[in-house]
Amino acid sequence: MKQDFPQSGIAVLCRLFGKTRHAYYDFLWRKEEAVVKEDIILQEVLAVRKDLPRLGTRKLHYILQDRLMPHKITLGRDYLFDLLSEHKLLVRQRKRKALTTDSRHWMRKYGNLVKGLVVSRPEQLWVSDITYIRLTNQWGYLSLITDAYSRKIMGYSFRQDLLAEGCIDALGMAINNRMYDASLIHHSDRGSQYCSHNYVAVLLKNNIAISMTENGDPYENALAERVNGIIKTEFNLYSSFLGFEQTNQQIGKSIKAYNELRPHTSCDYLTPNQAHLQSGNLYKRWKNYNKYFNYEKTDV
Repeated sequence: MKQDFPQSGIAVLCRLFGKTRHAYYDFLWRKEEAVVKEDIILQEVLAVRKDLPRLGTRKLHYILQDRLMPHKITLGRDYLFDLLSEHKLLVRQRKRKALTTDSRHWMRKYGNLVKGLVVSRPEQLWVSDITYIRLTNQWGYLSLITDAYSRKIMGYSFRQDLLAEGCIDALGMAINNRMYDASLIHHSDRGSQYCSHNYVAVLLKNNIAISMTENGDPYENALAERVNGIIKTEFNLYSSFLGFEQTNQQIGKSIKAYNELRPHTSCDYLTPNQAHLQSGNLYKRWKNYNKYFNYEKTDV
């Protein structure tokens, strides 16, 4: 006599939906694999952002390709955007800023030498600017000098005042870090720090041509402004509760990570240190994106 064995609930459900039990378990295996894949990707994202805490998703996507290769994981950019959005890891842009430039002074203002200039090598053009960092009970002011070709930060200085000495210290560091003996233009806004006698004297002593924006237009020094924003936005330096000295140390670590680790879409995804060893036109990989407009819209 044939004995009827009770069918499992899974078997009944599979039959109702016209699926085999193998298909059901295959779905579970694929779901488990997807969860493991997401976990690996997120762990690698957190590892990268340990040194580059607010690195944009497009650059993360580029860096993750090599890091995920040992796991045999391929990763699309849109998938990464969606994954980071789901886990609230997209970088939201911040609004700024405080006034750090006073161009209403009697000192000599120089003309703009960079209009139409094609930058094709490192140390052809340096751009300079000052930005603020909010401390607990005061403001700190960060002076930066950036190479326009490689985006490498050549010199910096962090002070509690807006005197010219901070800019002079940053300039001195940049000059000490030069790698090439070729003609160089220094471009800045018309702030009193850059027009001061002592600052101009350092430039002239080192045979560096002087260029300044016209009519105080910030778009004429947009690259310097952009680097300011990267350092503050991606390294959480808009404000600091560490105190002045500890903040200064954090700035140094951030600039080191920026120069050594952060790829630039405007430099063919090279880091600034890598790009500083190149010459000729570097391929620009940045585009305008709309899907995540409120997030990372200036991720260059």
